[in-house]
Amino acid sequence: METKQKILKFLYPVIMGLTRLVKKNADVVSNKEKKEPLVPFYSLKFNTTDGKEVSFEQFKGKKVVLVNVASFCGYTSQYDGLEKLYEERKDKLTILGFPANNFGAQEPGKDEEIATFCRMDYGVTFPIFKKTSVLKPDQNPVYKWLSDAKLNGWNNQAPGWNFCKYVVDEKGRLTHFFGSAIAPDSPEMREALG
Repeated sequence: METKQKILKFLYPVIMGLTRLVKKNADVVSNKEKKEPLVPFYSLKFNTTDGKEVSFEQFKGKKVVLVNVASFCGYTSQYDGLEKLYEERKDKLTILGFPANNFGAQEPGKDEEIATFCRMDYGVTFPIFKKTSVLKPDQNPVYKWLSDAKLNGWNNQAPGWNFCKYVVDEKGRLTHFFGSAIAPDSPEMREALG
């Protein structure tokens, strides 16, 4: 793991520069009109890195932050902020991490390696799901829901890089999209989470 951290420190300035070049997302998009989803968020299911199926119905009554994550990204240090946010609010908030290799091949590992990295290097205790794709054509059903207005009621914004964040409220409505550069402890995120 120490070698990985050295590589990250070396590549960080390069990655950050590339991130700025490829950034296509608005930093913050919100559901100001409180549009209801056309397909219920709580009908979704997905498997964790250890193969356990998680029904999103268990998140009723909580806010949910969904994040596409990667182990070798300039934004990987956001795991710290996400874990802190989760620890502070886990009675009324959950965070769901979706490892994806869609951007810059920055998540090359297998599920077990990813889970170990998250736990050992960042102390992550929130759910990490199996490695998946967050973009078309093989986009997983959760990210299809998050980025298709025909399903979620208003948003067509797909992730433009790693560590984009979607917020779903206690009633299963998608309320916000945050680009990668918006940190978990930013004023914008804090406001969205109430």
